[in-house]
Order: sequence, then structure tokens, then C-alpha cells
Amino acid sequence: MSDPVRLDIEDGVATLTLNRPDNRNALSPEMSGAIIDAIDEVEASDEARCLVVTGDEGTFCAGGDVSSMVELMSGTAELHEAVEGIQHETSRAIRRIAEFHLPTIAKVDGVAYGAGANLAIAADITLGSENARISFGFRQVGLAIDTGTSYLLPRQVGVSKAKELVFTGEMLGPAEAEDLGLFNHVFEDDFEAEFEEFIEPIANGPTVALRTSKQSIDQGFNASLKEAMDNEATAQAVVFATDDHEEGATAFMEGREPDFKGE
Repeated sequence: MSDPVRLDIEDGVATLTLNRPDNRNALSPEMSGAIIDAIDEVEASDEARCLVVTGDEGTFCAGGDVSSMVELMSGTAELHEAVEGIQHETSRAIRRIAEFHLPTIAKVDGVAYGAGANLAIAADITLGSENARISFGFRQVGLAIDTGTSYLLPRQVGVSKAKELVFTGEMLGPAEAEDLGLFNHVFEDDFEAEFEEFIEPIANGPTVALRTSKQSIDQGFNASLKEAMDNEATAQAVVFATDDHEEGATAFMEGREPDFKGE
């Protein structure tokens, strides 16, 4: 059996590909564990400057693995223990994406459903193809929301719209998802080429500055204005000392494009 996740690091881009298309890339405990292991590998690498999460063969992620739930529930474990065990691993995987220190991009081609939808919007930026679909349809299997929906979704679409999407389980097409802000952009012509063009300035950007800016935005979301400014000032003092800042300032004065090295 193939590995549940493939990891490739090239030209500063770490691409984590969910690799169980026969199971619609569902988040089984094995898949979730493999995602965590792959992220650990990226974190230990000095080559990666951003992280892309995608799915193989036209499916992003069909959510929690219902077959794993049924299998565990039919065993000797108590029902709540079985469900909590699956949710724990899946939630850990989604948290690792949301809290990863480098810029993260979800590349959604096909369906992102339930916990798979949370995996998609946990990234800093979510990009969709003309075939992308997204739904928070936990209700379809008679379950309440989990894996961060109550945190992630209202921050994207607002509280009232989040409740509507959860209560109805509506499957959103790419244009609807883009209008709501669930997808930053939808690329309909040549998804691969347009995706590569989009991420190029992120992968070749001033990595320390982008990483620090990401952290400042995350911290500032629930901070006061003064707290946000104080945090930014503290962080900026570190970024001032980077080689990329020196290169950026020099390139600006010389009227040329900077050649950032990510350090």
C-alpha cells in the first residue's frame, strides 16, 4: 500500500499531498498521523519556505474516515473512546496546519468536506480550481461539528453564515466559496500554472519577514491595537537584522528586484 502522504520539497516549496484517492483522502488516524509526521519533517528542513497542502487525483479531502469510525465502534473500545481517538488525531493534524510557522497554502482541486473543509481553511491562503467544492456537512452523518469548525468557520464567514452552512450542510461551488472568503481565489483556466504563479512570490520572498508577519496577524486578531503594535515592534527588531532586509533595502535603493534567500 502506498504511503498515505507524499512530501516533496523543491525550490522552497514543501508540498504535502494526501495520497489515498481510493478513500477520497479521508482523514483516518493513519492519514492524520502521516500529516503530522510530514509537517515535523518540513519543520526540521532548512529548505522549505512555504507549505502547500493538496490532495491526489482530483480530491482534496473527504473529511473524517467514516469507515474507521464504524470499525472502531464495532470493536472492544467504548463508543466515546473510539470517536475521541479519531477526532484527537484529526484535530492535531489540522492544528499543525493552522499553527505552522511558515506560510501555508491549501490547493483545493475536488471536494473538501467536513474535517477536510477545516483542513482547507486552516491554511493561511486557500486556492480552488474550477472543480473545487467545500462543505461543512457534519450533519449528513448525524454528527455535530468538530476539528475546529467553531473556531475557523465564523472567522471566515461570520457567525450567522457559519451556522447556516453547518445547519444545512450546503455544498458550495468555487464561485460561492470565493464570494464568502473561504477560497482566496479560484483559478479556472490553467489551475497548475496559475497556482505556481501565485505562490512564486511567497516561496521566493523574505521568509523570516513573512513568517513574522503571519505570527503578528495571528496574535493581533484578538489583541488590542496597542498590544498589536507592541508585538509588531518587538518582532520587527529581529527582522531588521536579517540578510533579506539588507538585500531588500539595497535593491530598493538600486531600483532592482530583490533576490531574497529566506534568511
